[in-house]
Amino acid sequence: MQIRGVFSSIDVSSTGLAAQRRRMDAIAENIANVDTTRTPEGGPYRRRIPFFTEDRTGVETVKAQKDPRVQTELTYTNGRHLSPFETHFRDRRMSGVQYNETRDDSMPEYIFDPAHPDADEMGYVAKPKINIITEMVEMIAATRSYEANVSAIDAAKGMARKALEI
Repeated sequence: MQIRGVFSSIDVSSTGLAAQRRRMDAIAENIANVDTTRTPEGGPYRRRIPFFTEDRTGVETVKAQKDPRVQTELTYTNGRHLSPFETHFRDRRMSGVQYNETRDDSMPEYIFDPAHPDADEMGYVAKPKINIITEMVEMIAATRSYEANVSAIDAAKGMARKALEI
């Protein structure tokens, strides 16, 4: 294993760590605002929904040509996998995780509470659609994913340490 490969795997895991931290921030904000009925934007708090995509910035792309009339764009993990083809290499960096999020745009829950200061003329209050149990399950999953990324970094560091001993 090349040392560059070890550092690349640490880079990928570090993007995963950062993404899981931001996911935990979103979950904590959702839990903290479970009863928020008034926001600066107007209306009740809208649940933050985190999701991840692959970070494709700097990923190596290969142009493989078996037949000059046909060109295919591929991504790869190992250049030897495409040895029968002509290849043209670009930047060699592994991909990582990109954090994204959206807001829950579903209708809020309406609760009858005419004494509430945010009640409408009929006595109903718009409450955020946040389920604490769902948020806790998401928090556990984020914690486990964070731990998995830490384990991957530790394994890469161990491989690099062993490689230096040789």
